[in-house]
Amino acid sequence: MNDNQSLAKPYPTVPMYGVPISKMNMKETVRFLTSAIEEHVPHQVVTINPIILMAALDNAQFYKDLQASELIVPDGTGVVWAANYIGQPVQERVPGIELVNELMKVGELKRWRVYMLGASDEVIEAAAAKLQSNHPAIRIVGYRNGFFSEEEDQSVIAAIRATEPDILLVGRSTDKQDPWIAKYKQELGVPVMMGVGGTFDILSGKLKRAPKLFQRLRLEWLYRLLQEPKRFPRMLVLPKFALKVIRERDKVLKPR
Repeated sequence: MNDNQSLAKPYPTVPMYGVPISKMNMKETVRFLTSAIEEHVPHQVVTINPIILMAALDNAQFYKDLQASELIVPDGTGVVWAANYIGQPVQERVPGIELVNELMKVGELKRWRVYMLGASDEVIEAAAAKLQSNHPAIRIVGYRNGFFSEEEDQSVIAAIRATEPDILLVGRSTDKQDPWIAKYKQELGVPVMMGVGGTFDILSGKLKRAPKLFQRLRLEWLYRLLQEPKRFPRMLVLPKFALKVIRERDKVLKPR
């Protein structure tokens, strides 16, 4: 697949450094993914933020994986800001945790099957119970922790395939989430495969989502940092990303 084929999407995008980020709003995104499930066509969904985008710019394979993904939604506030700054605004931010919730609402009506992969045994079990409680009519067909080696990949894939899910939610670290989905997308064959980052931690109650005020001020990243100070080194990427976009405004819409 060449870059032009990778970038061609059936919806409007902003090609930030060659990575096609969706301009669809939440409702349009849910409709798009509903069609993917109904047509049973594998779709990888990336919830992108500056940390993921910068990681891709430093890793050629990850960069190709992002280009080839079927949908990249603007999760991070920094990505939304950058799109506005370069004159290619997205309609709205599409946070991963809210996208999961909206998909589950549709899933209740359609009796979708959901598999959850990631976090620790304790967290994923609590997250699955909470998701089921919030959306009683969906079917959680399986879940397991996200701590497994490459040697275990095939057994994990077989376990997922056996449950025939409509949606696979994967919450692992940046280097073990979206690249893993990209590597095994065709083998998994799930209509919607979505990297959800720390969503399981929030669902389980291990972490709290930022209050509405922080959300309105676009400071969710700060609220999470206050809960997890160990994330500080990762957060240093945010000012680096902002400076990069400001300095390279005329280059952002060109492939790297």
